[in-house]
Amino acid sequence: QLQASGGGLVQAGSSLRLSCAASGRTSSWYAMGWFRQAPGKERDFIATIYWSSGLTYHADSVKGRFTISRDSAKNTAYLQMNSLKPEDTAIYYCAASAYGRSWNGPNVRGSYDSWGQGTQVTVSS
Repeated sequence: QLQASGGGLVQAGSSLRLSCAASGRTSSWYAMGWFRQAPGKERDFIATIYWSSGLTYHADSVKGRFTISRDSAKNTAYLQMNSLKPEDTAIYYCAASAYGRSWNGPNVRGSYDSWGQGTQVTVSS
């Protein structure tokens, strides 16, 4: 239902834009978010966009560098990543939360009930 793409190998300081294409009725979704998981680490929250209003929420660790957005007509969410650093290397996952699901906050993995397959981002120094 969610297909993430746009990852790749880039140098530090570069930019990438990740996409998360959704199938099905996005009007039934409350929010979409991005998380990332580095080897041996927990899956960490990056950003969320509330689908209807377009309001966004970003983790402090990426504020000013990463921006989440969405194109409702294309049923797609994006994560624009600028000034990439080697520590941004991870698998990036998009996720969606349907209306009616218990919402425990944008940065809580349990708030989301659909997950994409992940896309690898590698930043070399």
